Amino acid sequence: MAKVLDKFLLFLFSLVVLIAALVALFAAFGWISLETTMLFTEHVYRNFDIAIPFIAIAAVTGLLALRFLYVSVRRGKSSVPSIDQRTEFGDIRISLDTVENLALKAASRSRGVRDLRARVKVNQSGLEIVIRAIVDGESPIPGLTEEMQANVKGHIEDITGIPVAFVSVFIANIQQSAPTFKSRVE
Repeated sequence: MAKVLDKFLLFLFSLVVLIAALVALFAAFGWISLETTMLFTEHVYRNFDIAIPFIAIAAVTGLLALRFLYVSVRRGKSSVPSIDQRTEFGDIRISLDTVENLALKAASRSRGVRDLRARVKVNQSGLEIVIRAIVDGESPIPGLTEEMQANVKGHIEDITGIPVAFVSVFIANIQQSAPTFKSRVE
């Protein structure tokens, strides 16, 4: 919604600037006489009813200019968070979503994992990865979590080349398997 509104405001701002530029060009080429300009300016200065639209247009144009200045200077929230690296050949940007998917892929290789979620943060020492998992309860949890940590750290460092500071694994629950009933044959 904000992008559509910004496009509309940019259209209005561009229209006002275009009209002002055309008036300035017409005046510079003498297509608008000096007497007409002086008479019009005198009406604006002396007649408050004529001055009100100019005040409104100037205020709106000023606000639009401030809005576009703000939009051009601020860091866009719409841009995808990424990790930027510079190589001898150019820049590389890897989105955090990509790193999360790589972490999920590596963590899912461990046996006994049923449901996974990943969250990645970037800090000075490298990536901080938090894995939330639901396990089946058949495998020992300490061994399972160590395996997941090693898999995630190794996989992400191998694929992306970005150092992983730590991998935290949170076992949220144990999934209960449905009981199986064996039928008795007599």
